[in-house]
Amino acid sequence: MKELELKYGCNPNQKPSKIFMKDDRELPIEVLNGKPGYINFLDAFNSWQLVKELKEATGIPAAASFKHVSPAGAALALPLSDTLKKIYFVDDMELSPMACAYARARGADRMSSYGDWIALSDTCDASTAKLIAREVSDGVIAPDYTDEALEILKSKRKGGYNVVKIDANYVPAPIEHKDVFGVTFEQGRNELKIDGSLFENIPTACKDFPEDAKRDLIISLITLKYTQSNSVCYVKDGQAIGIGAGQQSRVHCTRLAGNKADFWFLRQHPKTMSLPFKEGIRRADRDNTIDVYISDDYMDVLADGIWENFFTVKPEPLTREEKREWLDTMQGVALGSDAFFPFGDNIERAHRSGVQYIAQPGGSIRDDNVIEICDKYGIAMAFTGIRLFHH
Repeated sequence: MKELELKYGCNPNQKPSKIFMKDDRELPIEVLNGKPGYINFLDAFNSWQLVKELKEATGIPAAASFKHVSPAGAALALPLSDTLKKIYFVDDMELSPMACAYARARGADRMSSYGDWIALSDTCDASTAKLIAREVSDGVIAPDYTDEALEILKSKRKGGYNVVKIDANYVPAPIEHKDVFGVTFEQGRNELKIDGSLFENIPTACKDFPEDAKRDLIISLITLKYTQSNSVCYVKDGQAIGIGAGQQSRVHCTRLAGNKADFWFLRQHPKTMSLPFKEGIRRADRDNTIDVYISDDYMDVLADGIWENFFTVKPEPLTREEKREWLDTMQGVALGSDAFFPFGDNIERAHRSGVQYIAQPGGSIRDDNVIEICDKYGIAMAFTGIRLFHH
């Protein structure tokens, strides 16, 4: 198949629409089920590159959850603690390594992952398919599917779920193009290899980068490589826990991603984990309610009496003081940035979310100030010398 007609482009009025190969080669994908659209394929190809590169860099299977051409989550196939199983709503399932990877990718920011596109670096097995089947998503791309997994996925969304198989050996042309306003842009593909060698230039007083921290920084930088810029990414224990994408100000990226990382950790607070939900409350509604409970809006919601729709009894609020006390126990977080930090305020904000390791290009006229703030908190920071803008 050399081209595939699509229903429409980004919006229903944008017709005709198709994907095709300019060099007359066969498309590297096969649609096994459903009818993926224009945005679906943008998410599919970006997310596949991310998980493929994560697997190559770490040797561990990886998964990603994408929305609107940026990841909501990305993770390696590492075992889940009992706490993570509970907050990801998978404590009732047997999870394969690939399913663990997707549970982590989906669980980082479950609200943003609602209706996501999924990418898997390895074969989708039945365990992963069962997890996908119970969540709201648009489709999945993987190099292969077991027969049982494919049957499970084909039954999702009344048989219309999008399932795409990609040729794992496909290598794109070294030069890429896109048209904007009738003008064709051309550039070489971003083939920068991201590995531990990027963390050798360490200008901070603290120079300790444990192997787990290097792994998490690699995850962060590879995730940023496929995230709309400006972007920063917080990572802990093999998974992204906060991604800030597409902001015009870098500190806004740092705050946005930091807030997401904070929410991820606050979901693990004993008060949050013991919320008295009524029977039958859907997972999506639980996610939304937990988000409100953690937020500063909860007291207003309590006053409105909305709690009665979800809880058997009125929960005790999680006070600001309790949140801060809990967040102060979070540590060992790695942070990557797709371009240099222009001001030390980014580091101040990152520190509040437990960041102890940073990788960024360096090169700002205020690098000295950024280094000074890192030294103030004992943060180890590497200057990678590479920028990872993605548009």
